[in-house]
Amino acid sequence: MRRLAALAPLAAGLIALATQAQAACRLALVVALDISSSVNAEEDRLQRAGLAAALTAPEVQQQILSVPGAPVALAVYEWSGRYQQDMVLDWRLLDSPAAIVGAAADIANSRRRYAEFPTAMGFGIGYAAGVFQRAPPCLFQTLDISGDGINNDGFGPDLAYRNFPLAGITVNGLAIGGATEDDAQVFRFYREQVIRGPGAFVETARDFTDFERAMRRKLTREMAARVYGGLARPPREREG
Repeated sequence: MRRLAALAPLAAGLIALATQAQAACRLALVVALDISSSVNAEEDRLQRAGLAAALTAPEVQQQILSVPGAPVALAVYEWSGRYQQDMVLDWRLLDSPAAIVGAAADIANSRRRYAEFPTAMGFGIGYAAGVFQRAPPCLFQTLDISGDGINNDGFGPDLAYRNFPLAGITVNGLAIGGATEDDAQVFRFYREQVIRGPGAFVETARDFTDFERAMRRKLTREMAARVYGGLARPPREREG
């Protein structure tokens, strides 16, 4: 029995290495952009341009490419009403500077499909389950969802987490706004109902003009390498 117990750490390490070898990337990251009716055309443009600029920022590119042979896979979708979710960028492996620039250009040149629907957060989160089912094999999976309002149509995040296959997926939030009590309500909603998983956190943007800065900071944290059983990871994240 003692011999078996002594072999347990070795077995765990071998399992971790086997998982690493099987995975084509270290992180499958899905970014979900809010296009509900509270987001006007200029704010939507700032989101797309901000995400594109954040991806190509030197510090973010450095994190994406920080582990040779274990890149990041990215997908982006827009969400608003119960049935208004569409892909902006389907799965793309960010394994070179050219791949990152190409993905950013596609995001920047994309156009929203809807503009008049409410904030159906539960449906928006549920949609991510299907996106992850199509993801390449990766060590970790993270949903990065942003918005400037709380759920006001259909079921909320709690029911989404209970009824969609999202186990093991970390969910981080980007709450947009910070000048009014309503904005504080959005942050609390994201902190208390949206984020999920070990080390999950909420990033904040003062408004849509601050979206690029906030997204750049958020991506830098999310794409940093992790270590589990000998694999690299960043320092323990804390809710912010």
